[in-house]
Amino acid sequence: MNRRQTLAVAAVSLAAVWAGPALAQANKEVVIGYQDMVVPWRYAQETREVEKRTGYKVTYRKLGSGAEVARALASGAIQIGEAGSSPFASALSQGVPIEVFWILDNINDAEALVARNGSGVNTLADLQGKKIGLPFVSTTHFHALVALQDAGVDPKRVQILNLRPPEILAAWQRGDIDATFVWNPALAEVKKSGKVLVTSGQIAAKTGKATFDALAVTKSFAQANDAFLAQFVQVLADADRAYVQNKAAWTAASPQVQAVAKWSGAQADSVPASLALYAFVPPAEQASARWLGGGKDSVAAQSLAATAVFLKEQGTIQNVLPDYSVGVNPTWAARAK
Repeated sequence: MNRRQTLAVAAVSLAAVWAGPALAQANKEVVIGYQDMVVPWRYAQETREVEKRTGYKVTYRKLGSGAEVARALASGAIQIGEAGSSPFASALSQGVPIEVFWILDNINDAEALVARNGSGVNTLADLQGKKIGLPFVSTTHFHALVALQDAGVDPKRVQILNLRPPEILAAWQRGDIDATFVWNPALAEVKKSGKVLVTSGQIAAKTGKATFDALAVTKSFAQANDAFLAQFVQVLADADRAYVQNKAAWTAASPQVQAVAKWSGAQADSVPASLALYAFVPPAEQASARWLGGGKDSVAAQSLAATAVFLKEQGTIQNVLPDYSVGVNPTWAARAK
């Protein structure tokens, strides 16, 4: 699941972005791009809750990376997509007309830098001269560089390899890499034969540079489908609440966890522990300045801005917007209960 990997999306046909949603609204149809994230609303996908509440025909398209999600949003192949803050920061920086409207999760400890047993890596300082596998220009790439710099390690003296999660697992098993910075379900696998050096939650707490996963919508679809988005966000809020208020019921054998495993590709017995690593944000908090509200000073806008600066430093984008709140919309979170 290279869900957070970014991309260059300059050469896209933006005309499709405007034409696609208008057609979708006329037919009450929507295509939602999702990845293999371990999150509560997978159960709503399984039970077709969005369709039941909205009356829309919903097509779910599984995509392998945040790069693919951003590309699909830009081309009009999907109207709604889930990805990390890094690919959304890239897409916005390059003029893709989208809005982040729901914080899928605060990544917290759901991403971690793990050293392989036998690699000789026990601290961040030990990574000098070693090989780290991670998806380039992703949230984990961003946090890996932040962590290395904070530890006084020059990232240029570390061999950082561009690998997607399935490739990471294969390289890990062959012993081709010494460490990885990744998310579940791959994270759960590498933890079995590795040592966690630091988590994204710890990096964010120490440096103030947070990362998150979110859902974004093309602006044209949003303008034409306000009622749908209001109902969709309520489904998302209800799914998160069902998990947060009764975590004990989400056992490996429960229908909820079975659905998460089915849609994410994770092992059911690892799902409860994986879910516990994330922080799921209630709608009132999402609508506040702590996340989507507050304009340029909102957490989401500031995080997107900081990530964009990182992406520019890496040479993957050319421009940083003066204000990323143009790509953040708290409207539907504010109306959810």
